[in-house]
Amino acid sequence: MSDPALIALEARVKELIQINQRLLEYNRALRAQQQSWLTERAKLIEKNELAKSQVQAMIDRTKALQRE
Repeated sequence: MSDPALIALEARVKELIQINQRLLEYNRALRAQQQSWLTERAKLIEKNELAKSQVQAMIDRTKALQRE
């Protein structure tokens, strides 16, 4: 295995395997972060809906009190 072209090719293949591994790890991290953000977003939407319904209930009670 003294052929310089073969040695260079082997080194390049090893380098590409390492790059691929780093990209896979980075992709996993991004997907985990995305999932975390989606979970947080869902919780915030739920809180927002709860706040809306509470405000609407207060408005309804205020209108009912004004009618009396």
